[in-house]
Amino acid sequence: MTQDQGLIFAILAATIGLFIWGRWRHDIVALASLLACVITGLVPEQDAFAGFGHPAVITVACVLVLSYGLQTTGAIDALAQRVLPKNLGPVMAIASLTALGALLSAFMNNVGALALLMPIALQIAKKQDLPPGRILMPLAFGTILGGMTTLIGTPPNLIVSSFRAKTDAGHFAMFDFSPVGVTVALSGVLFIALIGWRLVPKRQVGNAASFDTGTYLTEARVKEGGKADGKTLREIEQLLEEADAQVVAMVRNALRLSAPNPRRILQADDVLVIEADPEALGSVLSNLGLGLEAKIEAEAKAKAEEDEKANKTEPKKTEKDESEKKDSNGDESSMLEMLVRPDSTLIGRSAQSIHLRSRHSLNLLAISRESHRSVKRLRSTLIQSGDVLLIQGLAEDAAEFASEYSCVPLADRSISIPDPGKATLALCVMLLSIIAAAFGLLSAAVAFALGVLIYMVMRVIPLRSLYTSIDWPVIVLLGAMIPVAGAMSETGAADLIARELMETVARGQPIAVLALILVISMTLSDFMNNAATAAVMCQIALSAANQLGVSPDSMLMAVAIGASCSFLTPIGHQNNTLILSPGGFRFGDYWRLGLPMEILVALISIPMLLWVWPL
Repeated sequence: MTQDQGLIFAILAATIGLFIWGRWRHDIVALASLLACVITGLVPEQDAFAGFGHPAVITVACVLVLSYGLQTTGAIDALAQRVLPKNLGPVMAIASLTALGALLSAFMNNVGALALLMPIALQIAKKQDLPPGRILMPLAFGTILGGMTTLIGTPPNLIVSSFRAKTDAGHFAMFDFSPVGVTVALSGVLFIALIGWRLVPKRQVGNAASFDTGTYLTEARVKEGGKADGKTLREIEQLLEEADAQVVAMVRNALRLSAPNPRRILQADDVLVIEADPEALGSVLSNLGLGLEAKIEAEAKAKAEEDEKANKTEPKKTEKDESEKKDSNGDESSMLEMLVRPDSTLIGRSAQSIHLRSRHSLNLLAISRESHRSVKRLRSTLIQSGDVLLIQGLAEDAAEFASEYSCVPLADRSISIPDPGKATLALCVMLLSIIAAAFGLLSAAVAFALGVLIYMVMRVIPLRSLYTSIDWPVIVLLGAMIPVAGAMSETGAADLIARELMETVARGQPIAVLALILVISMTLSDFMNNAATAAVMCQIALSAANQLGVSPDSMLMAVAIGASCSFLTPIGHQNNTLILSPGGFRFGDYWRLGLPMEILVALISIPMLLWVWPL
């Protein structure tokens, strides 16, 4: 092993370790890996950022913009309402919803496809009297399966295509992935609909009319003269036990007390942080005479502003003034639950930092977070991917907030198309871009970039949304990992790994090497980003094919399939993370359906790869 090979192995080991650890976002880890390669001389400085101009990176960015247009114009929403059956049993309902998710994710961002169909899935769960998780997990897995069927379905396919171009065989075409991908996806959807959904843990107990988001952490203020005023914490907790709720922290005079003494006597204006089930939240507050902290603060602020205006002058009240007063007091507001998407700009920020009340006229009443409990003040709690936020405010304000910050409203919603002409135009632009790329009229990057240009000229989406619709962490990840993968080839590290795999494990058998590459790709993608998995494994696949003297196409396709099949954990794919809280899942729940799915994928894809892409 040379010094350069040792360096790249050390950097890759650290990179994979940080991906699995998950403390730092994947784009930060990828950029750190790239800079480490530059500093150690493995990647020339002049080539450090060449990956950001790579056709695969440009294509991913453009597809994200076009997908956003399909979502915001209502085109896909309307399609879903027309295609999905209304009154069928659970098997057909799950089959049709999962199949539609797979179809949509073949041509648009699969996170967007899941976000669009998730409210419909919750409606189906309610009608079928099923736990929401038994609908959400099949849907999430279906959208993952659909991504492997086309060139643009998922970033790993674009990465694999770009590595194939290095072999002088040219890029894979739009539907080169379809023979194997469609077979695997159809088999997966059928398995999920007939058997798989029954393997999903039944996390919700009792009434399935309301989806289980876990427990909420809610701030409630002790009112002067109320039932809680003057009682000890022990007495309050005994009353809370009847509603299966508990006090996890207390705030007095801006001082936060974790696990406060049960003998402490409550006073007016103390703030209790209560953990309670969503259904029990209202009765808990009512029985103890507590008030929602966010609402009390909003009312106090509105009253102070009104008093300040009254002291200055006494103008005649207008209809607008009366409307604003109603809004500020929350008389005409409603409470909505919103799921924070993995690409949301809320992640790492708090209600206070985004000025939720002053800028958006909304109150944050509670946060539901799976497997983690925070006793910080709600206003300063940093929001994470997969959190469910209980928001209070006017419906139009909440809708605007959800759109701006990439949140999914978890409630029934009517489908509206703001501009049917734009919806039709968005569909036509996407179809023309796909046709141009599929028939080789233009390269994929140019075809989809042209589609984005038409979007801009025709104002299909607001120009300010053009850049906010792109998942920039994924773009940074791709742009940074491409040169790192190149360093594996240049140093001979990929050849060394491939040789060890062939001689030690597969013993020179091409089919065994193919299966090994598929399984390793699948395993890595369960714990780290699938695009990063593809970038690392493609070099190994090419080296293995070269040493065996076989066609690299089958090996590269094995990487594409494996990198797209992350079913074992909630962290392997964004869609798995997205359903964690709404489904009430735990980290270990995914393997029950995920493991049979990965075994099924391996059993079907290996023979198909050997038939469609012979070695």
